Amino acid sequence: MAGCLDGIRVLELARFQAGPRAGMILSDLGAEVIKIEKLNGEETRQSPPMVRGQSVYFSVYNRGKKSICVDLRKDEGKSVFFDLLKTADFVIENFRPGTLEDMGFDFETLTKIKPNIILVRCSGFGQYGPYKDRPSFDPLGQAMSGLMSLTGKPLGQPVGTAFSLVDRTTALNATIGALAALRHRDKTGEGQIIDVCLMDSALSMVEIPACYYLETGEEGGESGRLPYKTQDGWVVVTGGVTPKLVEKLATMIGQSSSQPQGASGSLFGHNNPVLTQWCLQHTTQEICDKFIALGIPVAPVLNIPQVVKDPHLWAREMLVKVPDATAGEIHVPGLGIKFSKTPGKLGSVPTPGEHTTELLSTLGHYDDAKIDALKKAKVIQ
Repeated sequence: MAGCLDGIRVLELARFQAGPRAGMILSDLGAEVIKIEKLNGEETRQSPPMVRGQSVYFSVYNRGKKSICVDLRKDEGKSVFFDLLKTADFVIENFRPGTLEDMGFDFETLTKIKPNIILVRCSGFGQYGPYKDRPSFDPLGQAMSGLMSLTGKPLGQPVGTAFSLVDRTTALNATIGALAALRHRDKTGEGQIIDVCLMDSALSMVEIPACYYLETGEEGGESGRLPYKTQDGWVVVTGGVTPKLVEKLATMIGQSSSQPQGASGSLFGHNNPVLTQWCLQHTTQEICDKFIALGIPVAPVLNIPQVVKDPHLWAREMLVKVPDATAGEIHVPGLGIKFSKTPGKLGSVPTPGEHTTELLSTLGHYDDAKIDALKKAKVIQ
């Protein structure tokens, strides 16, 4: 058994990141994920950055999936989708609320075709609520949740993350919901709808200061975290240590109990003035060596060229190469969850419609004449 989800089939009607990344995780766990794209493939196949004609963006979130290109605006294309639906366990979509219904794929219709289907819906603001009809992308979730404000607080202005943090958290929530719904279906035979959105996921990142404010009327709990400058770079020092370790660190850096502490009221708090001066007098490596020897949590602030050379990352197989029909070979993320008995699977990046004929013949039981007719009618590719 290669993965925990061997035998599970997913139909992915999703673009960009949150939905496709949820499909990617399910694929990693062993599911067969069928990416249903428009003719010539989805938009993100052309999203930068590009390497040897291949989108790194698309490759990262879609490796290991099967691709079928179908024009779902045509009745014949809808019939193709319904024939695949009969064999599926999940449908993942990340359209704006109402779009799936306009396509004729509302949950009631889906359950008439496959009564126990699980529909995973990813959106900006959820399937209900005052903002549900608004378009949204990751930065909006960061902005409206207060996360940008907290991240930029030490700098005096809002700052968003350099990557789509909210999208990736939403993908995790979608995956967790899908697996929980699968467990429920195993016990009851019932499918259901999973509703996850960027705004809800973003709020989970500010849950401590939000709850603190509601209880006290004061801002606090968590704020932006600045690293300490060293002679040749930056380090992050954090707490969670015993009083004995705090005493050892104080002795090392010449900090007395009467001197000002960091912003959080701890020796390890941000912007501790004594620790700031001490770090400026030492190299990043010296600081890490000394603190690690004491058992104090510390880490260098690495840039991407340094990260991808880190031996720990390669020992954990967190970046791997897969064959690629466009680029020849391309790096993609490894499996982020390690299983002792069901390791999961990786696969190559599909070309647009690469598996159309295979899937329609094996799952839909279409003969060659029917497949050729659909191709000529530009229903499939």
